[in-house]
Amino acid sequence: MNHSEIITRKRVFHLAWPIILSNISIPLLGLVDTAVIGNLGQAALIGSIALGALMFSFLYWGFGFLRMGTTGLVAQAYGAGKLEEVKAAVYRAMLLALAIGFVLLVLHGPLLSAALYLLDGSTLVENGAAEYFTIRIWSAPATLLNLALLGLFLGLQDTRAVLKLQFLLNGVNIVLDVVFVMGFELGVAGVASATLIAEYLTVVVALYMLRARLRTLGPSVVTTMRISRAALLNASALRHMLVVNADLMIRTISLIFAFAWFTNQGAKSGDVLLAANSILMQLVSFAAFFMDGFALAAESLVGAAIGSKNRERLKAGIYRTSELAIFTSVLLSIVFALGGEYIINFLTNVESVRQAGLLYLPWVIAAPVVSVFCFQLDGIFIGATATRAMRNAMVVSLALYLVTFQVLGSSFGNHGLWASLILYYVYRAITLWLRMPSVYSKISS
Repeated sequence: MNHSEIITRKRVFHLAWPIILSNISIPLLGLVDTAVIGNLGQAALIGSIALGALMFSFLYWGFGFLRMGTTGLVAQAYGAGKLEEVKAAVYRAMLLALAIGFVLLVLHGPLLSAALYLLDGSTLVENGAAEYFTIRIWSAPATLLNLALLGLFLGLQDTRAVLKLQFLLNGVNIVLDVVFVMGFELGVAGVASATLIAEYLTVVVALYMLRARLRTLGPSVVTTMRISRAALLNASALRHMLVVNADLMIRTISLIFAFAWFTNQGAKSGDVLLAANSILMQLVSFAAFFMDGFALAAESLVGAAIGSKNRERLKAGIYRTSELAIFTSVLLSIVFALGGEYIINFLTNVESVRQAGLLYLPWVIAAPVVSVFCFQLDGIFIGATATRAMRNAMVVSLALYLVTFQVLGSSFGNHGLWASLILYYVYRAITLWLRMPSVYSKISS
């Protein structure tokens, strides 16, 4: 680790662009899943895939701490030059991933029943979703291991490795989708099997890349995959990892609830507004793909700066990633302002939905330039492993968001719902900004 390396805009962009590209590859897989199933002539099959994918999105999103926590812990160990601890941190995360994956396999029956109870669908759709879930759930250990390994590579500032793994995962998945569904006519089972195989293949390649990466880190002590039991099971490090991950899990569950609440309130307003909100949220998610690149760059740079106890590098990491993120958010808002109508018209031909989308488009135009601050602060706090502050800030922000909707929703309808979401981004930014001293306190003056 070169602690004297200057953090420039070029360096930040070098870290961010692979993440942005890998993020953009994710919705492509969803499009292919829908396309191969959508051409089989049964509407229920499309719904089955959508419902099944939604189950796993919520399930695995909740375990996103395996990626986030690993990034922060690895980045700090890497910055401090504690190369054996880098290896120990990812191994601990992998053990936790395997343990959670095993529990999910054991409990997959009750989990499926609960999901089908909460997500209402027709009998045909639910049967297809159950088939999809029953096959794909066997990929749980691999999926969670991949999260931990992605966290490692991000912590080591090796974002090109992240890009390669994401392209491998989604590319193999897409190819097998076509082969299993269009070639072997396996239907929903084919889509689920494609994901299952892609996840395990990716984790095998990721482990090979881990071994190769360890050889480049430094002394012979880290050039092998082996690690002492004492280092792996260090009580203090294990306790710190569990606290960090528990905080991040509570934070993530709060975030999931906030967006689920938004979707549910839109659904209560009728099919047209639900459809319009869904299309507009696609644009919000698209913007997040870009801004996440700089937030993730902030995670690794901030973590390394704190590990090396270098206050100037910490400030530089925060400022350089944030200025590029803000610039990108402005560009995204301009794109939505100039091309939002064309995008909406491309995504739907239902005139009532188009008109509703245009009516609420100004909120989407505002979303990138408002949300960028909370995204960046998330990255900074994850890199600093200041997860207690993140947890508390998210819980407070969620409470304020729900109260805001109760005030605005009753008076302004769907406009009130969108205003509440925008203010939710503001609440998240303010509550984290107030806790910024806890980030700087990680480095003694």
